[in-house]
Amino acid sequence: MYNKILLAADGSQHSIRSAEHAIKLAQMFQGTIDVVYVVDSQKSKEDVLHSVDKYEVERERKGKIKPVKDLLEESGIDYNVHILHGEAGPKIVKFANDEKFDCVVVGSRGLNKLQDMILGSVSHKVAKRVECPVLIVK
Repeated sequence: MYNKILLAADGSQHSIRSAEHAIKLAQMFQGTIDVVYVVDSQKSKEDVLHSVDKYEVERERKGKIKPVKDLLEESGIDYNVHILHGEAGPKIVKFANDEKFDCVVVGSRGLNKLQDMILGSVSHKVAKRVECPVLIVK
């Protein structure tokens, strides 16, 4: 039923809890997990301008989702990580719909403080526009 699971992660506590739920789903249905981390375009420009080199920027980005990757490694579930650039909500929706996932797991809140005030703007956009079931973890 849920063989192909998309996990949206940003390094927040909500995304770590989401990873735990995605792992349980994958274990129940012998599924795989694709992790998507979206780098905001504006934040990406700032990172490059304030960074010593591009490798430092990449290390920092991978570090944000390291706790999620650690959980996946421990679980033994097959997974892939995708780093996308743009606005998180639309990027996750497009990726989920284009790749025909069976389920999307996303945290109710992320690291973006402004969006935190609005239900979890990314999770709301994903739930409204993705063509498969969405599990929002709080």
